[in-house]
Amino acid sequence: MKPRALGRVIRRALRTFPAIVVTGPRQSGKTTLLKALCSRTHAFVTLEDPDIRIRAKEDPLAFLDRWKPPVIIDEIQYVPELLSFIKTRIDEDRRPGRWLFTGSQHFGLMQGISQSLAGRAAVLSLLPFSVAERAGRGDATLSAGEWFRKLRNLPQADVKVPLAEVLLRGSYPEIASRGSVDRQLWCGSYIATFLERDVRNLAQIGDLSQFERFLRLCAARTGQLLNLSDLARDIGVSVPTAKRWLSVLEAGYQVFLLYPFYQNLGKRLVKSPKMYFSDTALASYLMGLHDREALLNSPGFGALFETMVVTDVWKRFLHGGEMPSMFYLRTRDGLEIDLLIELGQKLCLFEIKSGMTAWPKHADPLGRLLGGLKSPVQTAGVITRAAGRFPLKKGVVHFNWMDILGA
Repeated sequence: MKPRALGRVIRRALRTFPAIVVTGPRQSGKTTLLKALCSRTHAFVTLEDPDIRIRAKEDPLAFLDRWKPPVIIDEIQYVPELLSFIKTRIDEDRRPGRWLFTGSQHFGLMQGISQSLAGRAAVLSLLPFSVAERAGRGDATLSAGEWFRKLRNLPQADVKVPLAEVLLRGSYPEIASRGSVDRQLWCGSYIATFLERDVRNLAQIGDLSQFERFLRLCAARTGQLLNLSDLARDIGVSVPTAKRWLSVLEAGYQVFLLYPFYQNLGKRLVKSPKMYFSDTALASYLMGLHDREALLNSPGFGALFETMVVTDVWKRFLHGGEMPSMFYLRTRDGLEIDLLIELGQKLCLFEIKSGMTAWPKHADPLGRLLGGLKSPVQTAGVITRAAGRFPLKKGVVHFNWMDILGA
């Protein structure tokens, strides 16, 4: 098993919280991680087993007497009513680290936690591999704060992973770490499972084929401004329906919305969020890109590269147990910054370009913006496929994608 950055956070939480909830998309490695950390100290039971699930629903007290803490309860969202009974037991014995849960459906799970385990549970998110984890550096991954402070002094990545492989095979552990797994078969099966299990549980959607077309449209629009009206029109549904379906994809961790940054720039700002598909393997599969040549020659290559960079920074925050503080900035007069990170009242600004050559003109939007922000800018950079770190123009540095994401 490749080490995961979230493992360090879970170890800290085990010392202080009575319960820990690890949520995230299916197949992101939640169960594997908890077993690796706690299999010697905790019993394990999964509510994905229909027989066990029925017994837990029909007689929760008997279930909890059978599976006493310390215990890992897998897929807790299937029986959320257990949480109110677990709350009582936690209040009777608040020793830390005794109750561990995993869950894949964020909305339903979080509703149960907020009602029953508020103040009692550490809620953490595990997404598929980051670039650093994919390269085997999960235990050495810098936290978002460390990474933010050390950006200008990051070492050159000592592990090289081909970009086309990262984009086509994505970051789900099974497909990313096992080259023998058939990519198209895995992606097709994953999407079918997501539609049949999570979508049916999260929303009353009668026509799953229509929802799958919606999913494909979202993949084709990764890295673009979200326009619900266009999505609804193209799929033939109402805007409220498209909005509800998008919330289902968010709940299942299939899409990530990046919101605009506001800082006294007034009405010039574009205020719609940008939508990113959370995994490039699934996005490229849904876009019909199945080999390196098709990927590199596709008009969607730049959007997939940007998607990889933005979602990797998102993972760095979540896998460090932190709330993401990420934005983009675009004005109506054409000024655009792909990624803006705010920590400690300081900013990092990035332009993301998929080319192998870094030109000074790529730094122009950053240069125009540097003097117009109230908060101090700690780092301004352009991320490309070109090798090395070097100045592009005053105040703007070039970063290679692997160097900056693999740290």
